[in-house]
Amino acid sequence: MNDEKEFLGREPVGKLLLRLALPTVAAQLINMLYNIVDRMYIGHIPEIGATALTGVGVCMPLILIVSAFAALVGYGGAPRASIAMGRKDNEAAEKILGNCFTLQIIISIILTVVLLIWNRDFLMAFGASENTIDYGVSYMNIYALGTLFVEVTLGMNSFITAQGFAKTGMLSVLIGAVANIILDPVFIFGFNMDVRGAALATIISQALSCIWVVHFLCGKKTTLKIRRKNIGIQPKIVLPCLALGTSVFVMQASESVISVCFNSSLQKYGGDIAVGAMTILTSVMQFAMLPLQGLGQGAQPIISYNYGSKNVDRVRATYKLLLKVSLAYSVLLWLLIMLFPQAFAAMFTTDPELMEFTKTALRIYMAATLIFGIQIACQMTFNALGNAVESIVVAVVRKIILLIPLIYLMPMILSSDPVKAVYMAEPIADIIAVTFTAILFYFRFKKTLAKLQ
Repeated sequence: MNDEKEFLGREPVGKLLLRLALPTVAAQLINMLYNIVDRMYIGHIPEIGATALTGVGVCMPLILIVSAFAALVGYGGAPRASIAMGRKDNEAAEKILGNCFTLQIIISIILTVVLLIWNRDFLMAFGASENTIDYGVSYMNIYALGTLFVEVTLGMNSFITAQGFAKTGMLSVLIGAVANIILDPVFIFGFNMDVRGAALATIISQALSCIWVVHFLCGKKTTLKIRRKNIGIQPKIVLPCLALGTSVFVMQASESVISVCFNSSLQKYGGDIAVGAMTILTSVMQFAMLPLQGLGQGAQPIISYNYGSKNVDRVRATYKLLLKVSLAYSVLLWLLIMLFPQAFAAMFTTDPELMEFTKTALRIYMAATLIFGIQIACQMTFNALGNAVESIVVAVVRKIILLIPLIYLMPMILSSDPVKAVYMAEPIADIIAVTFTAILFYFRFKKTLAKLQ
């Protein structure tokens, strides 16, 4: 590997994190636009906007599962490829890339079939009502056809970023997002396709991004290339990648389960308006989470590469900088949400009743956001170091052990206002989870670095 390709081990950490994190944060924000722009347009459809928004909101668990499978492969394989590059073993890194590419296609085909056959059953189980189910089914019938594009774009883009090509990774999602912003109003309002138009705009846009990603990874500019000889599935290659990617998969897929729990509980205590508000709350939570994940994804190649090169000082310095920046962002966002909740609600609805309801719910639901930078910085660093077990543990504790039981326990504890109690489950789980993660990370990080020395 020549000097030009060793910048991950040479450039100043601050400058390097800025160079890699800015495009990855931008990419995460742009990627978020796919679903959020859909919801913005859908929420403003005359007469049916609020009901249609709730119907599409119930689709979120399925959309999150599709993204989670992309993360399982991409976030598991990319750090291992970076570590191999740090060891100067590009051949091993390319085998990881090729195997993950094949696995991503197989998963895409299975998911497409499942979503086309059973989407109505899933949506009814996820909290859809008779008023909203038709909008959800109309959206998912079209969205399911683009599963391959979503999987390959999100999963393989991680390998572009893992090589240090952060700007290229950003362009991958920018192409699709710009197309989506343009096509959404054309299909929704111009062709009067309502939610079906939003779904069609999304899959066309993801197809454009998919073509870009595959073209780059097969081209001359990439360091790691998809080669025919590496296409296939070798258990000794894919199983360690899946083990490492499981933490991010749990984190994202559990969002789907949690969304079901929230929707069913809120439908019971607050009806359609509480479920509609939850659609907006999850959108704002995405706004909070994705830039943090973008920062972590920008730091991942630096940490993984230098871990592979046994450069302890650069690994430690990168983590400390990641923690500071992540915490600063989460505190700033928390302040904005607490001060201007109505501004966030207005992005998704013009319905006065839904806006007023969401304003109060948002302050409760996002109350612990200010400390969440700690959780993401620690979890993404575990992932970058290849600490699969620790990554899985912190993901499972926050989402499954804490949050899901709290969604059902809180209304029993605060029976005078059960809807408020359901929303309170999120900040309580976050405070406990962040404390646990910080303590675990403190001891495991020291031990991991001591092994290198």
